[in-house]
Amino acid sequence: MVKFSKQFEGQLVPEWKEAFVDYWKLKKDLKKIHLLNNEKTESEKQTSSFSSKLVSYINKYTSLGPKQREHKVIQVHQKLAASASLGDTYETELLEQFSDTDAAIEFFACLDLQLNKVNQFFRTKEKEFLERGDSLKKQMEILIELKTALKQKRAKGPFQDSKEEDSISGTISCDEESVKDRTEQQQGLENSTDESDKNDMQCTECPTSGELEKSMRMKKEDGKFRSLSGRMINYQGKNLRIHIPMTNPTRTFSSITYLLWDDLVNQSSKKCGSDENKLHINKTKLHHAEKMIRGAFIELYKGLGYLKTYRHLNMLAFVKIMKKFDKVTNKQVLPIYIRVVESSYFNSSDKALKLADEVEELFIKHFAEDDRRKAMKYLKPTQRRESHSVTFFIGLFSGCFLALFVGYVIMAHITGMYRPESNTVYMETVYPVLSMFSLLILHFFLYGCNIFMWGKTRINYSFIFELSPTKELKYRDVFLICTTSMTAVVGVLFVHLSLVSKGYSSTQAQIIPGLLLLVFLLVLVCPFNIIYKSSRFRFLSVMRNIILSPLYKVVMLDFFMADQLCSQVPMLRNLEYVACYYITGSYKTQDYGYCMRTTYYRDLAYAVSFLPYYWRAMQCARRWFDEGHKSHLVNLGKYVSAMLAAGAKVAYEKEKSVGRLCLVVVISSAATLYQLYWDFVKDWGLLQFHSKNPWLRDELMLQKKFIYFFSMGLNLFLRLAWLQTVFNYTFGRVDYRVTGLCLAALEVVRRGQWNFYRLENEHLNNAGKFRAVKTVPLPFHEVDDQD
Repeated sequence: MVKFSKQFEGQLVPEWKEAFVDYWKLKKDLKKIHLLNNEKTESEKQTSSFSSKLVSYINKYTSLGPKQREHKVIQVHQKLAASASLGDTYETELLEQFSDTDAAIEFFACLDLQLNKVNQFFRTKEKEFLERGDSLKKQMEILIELKTALKQKRAKGPFQDSKEEDSISGTISCDEESVKDRTEQQQGLENSTDESDKNDMQCTECPTSGELEKSMRMKKEDGKFRSLSGRMINYQGKNLRIHIPMTNPTRTFSSITYLLWDDLVNQSSKKCGSDENKLHINKTKLHHAEKMIRGAFIELYKGLGYLKTYRHLNMLAFVKIMKKFDKVTNKQVLPIYIRVVESSYFNSSDKALKLADEVEELFIKHFAEDDRRKAMKYLKPTQRRESHSVTFFIGLFSGCFLALFVGYVIMAHITGMYRPESNTVYMETVYPVLSMFSLLILHFFLYGCNIFMWGKTRINYSFIFELSPTKELKYRDVFLICTTSMTAVVGVLFVHLSLVSKGYSSTQAQIIPGLLLLVFLLVLVCPFNIIYKSSRFRFLSVMRNIILSPLYKVVMLDFFMADQLCSQVPMLRNLEYVACYYITGSYKTQDYGYCMRTTYYRDLAYAVSFLPYYWRAMQCARRWFDEGHKSHLVNLGKYVSAMLAAGAKVAYEKEKSVGRLCLVVVISSAATLYQLYWDFVKDWGLLQFHSKNPWLRDELMLQKKFIYFFSMGLNLFLRLAWLQTVFNYTFGRVDYRVTGLCLAALEVVRRGQWNFYRLENEHLNNAGKFRAVKTVPLPFHEVDDQD
């Protein structure tokens, strides 16, 4: 039977852990009382008398005894709050002497503190969700009215400007609040509504309804309201705006185009003396608005479910701890205190439950066509069940891979392929394919290890990456993909090496590595629902976002993947070389030097070294544009320094002179210090001097602190891999390409450990702000006529 403490820890909401009952601290206090009771019982046994035993026996079996003790052991006082937002507090008074009264007083003081904390947190979250629910209901009403009006207008004909009350006009506005704020300040505008908080990079903050309904600053100018990016909708006497975030290139270009068009229209309208300029709402805009509202309903329902879990687990914790207290002290305290807990706010309020029912009904009616089963697929997605067959095939392919790998190593040793005097054609044409797959699959394997460790430490990586619980890859799935892929790669290369060693050097043998790469690419883009289609397409969409990073809104998964590419520069260069070798047909003549002799290829090869850092820098620029935080510009500087260091290395490779070597050392050293500072302080949140864990941080997910210091030392060591460029050290008779592969693998290992601590820090940031559900921006914003 699983202990309640483990069950409690396994079911609680990770981001709200600090708001739950501190069951473990209460158990420690109970253990202290239990030890003191044992000591006192042993001393009483030595000094006990017949009269004391008789008195205790009579008290125990007196008919009125239990009832009197039930009312006199403790008394819980309820203190009324000064304001409704604070809530009532509870304080327990001991009416009977305990074996150790001081320890009992300390226990109940802690218990009251936990009860007050739970009530206050529940009240705060309930208020937040109720405000979001009210805002969503208004959004839904506006959407229904606009869709109805749109259908009526479509029946009559195309939209036309009208002075009737049900005329519909609107505009798409950008979500770049920081840009609007700075522009308004430059224009000297002073009378504005309350400024809303900037959205988080994952859109996972939990703002109040005021932040949701005032997400863009409005201004009264020349007798009317306008924002930097658009005009309002005047509908049934209300001023409304449609707010569609610039999350993709189409919306970005349309919003920027609209900004320019809006200025032209406003200037012409002032000359013509018109009071209002209208743009018509079409079906596409309403479709975007409907998707945003649907997503907001799903997140609200998820938050209400978390609140229900919070209520249930905390109630169980109070019951369990009071049962243990009664058992330790032989007092009947449980009925008294639990009656207070049951009547407290977090257990008696049913507003959140009613709101959950309303949200469910609205979602079924408006987004699921009155199909409850269809609605529950969105509101309560079921977790994908893990199959034992996955574990079986992991073991099967692992054994196959090891057997083939041993055979490949033995054959390579016999033929001497990996020695400096080895077959140059093989090392220049086939080895890049092997090293490319090795680095890629090693990185993917470490990602599986990360998933396993994140799960063990209760880091909610699915929420951070915004992954669907029904489609996300589990660590077993990742390991299965790795073992299957490496078995296929090593098996094919083993066959190819066998053919080469026997003297086959024809075109058919040389095309085998190229066909292997082509098969993997075809599997990646395969449109059929096989081999984890949702994950493959999500990967492709993230890569698209990275390549077009200035045009796409950057989320956590995008820049996390871009950081992975920064550690895979050798793999990208190998991919480029292999593509050139096979696309140009050089494999037919085994002319592996053709691509190296071509000028544009050499320039492209150098450009590939810069691309990951450039993409990451552009993401930092986009995030600064979206959020206005200067820290993103500082982060951009880190990637610029990495590009300068890469450029210095390229220049040194072209001409190995002392001056260029000094330039490499200076720039690379500065870039390394920059990167180490950002790794430790910003990405990992460590090196906090005044922390309760010296040189680390206050909250740690791992119990053993030395692991953090070891990881920092290892990260420092692996960051200095560029020194190989300076010393150009070789390991005996090993080919220099093998040495390069080992160094590239070390960088992948460094990135693997970086991933764990990066998400640990992100999780602790979410937990510090109690962010358990993301906030979806709402499309319709009502503007008051008074400011």
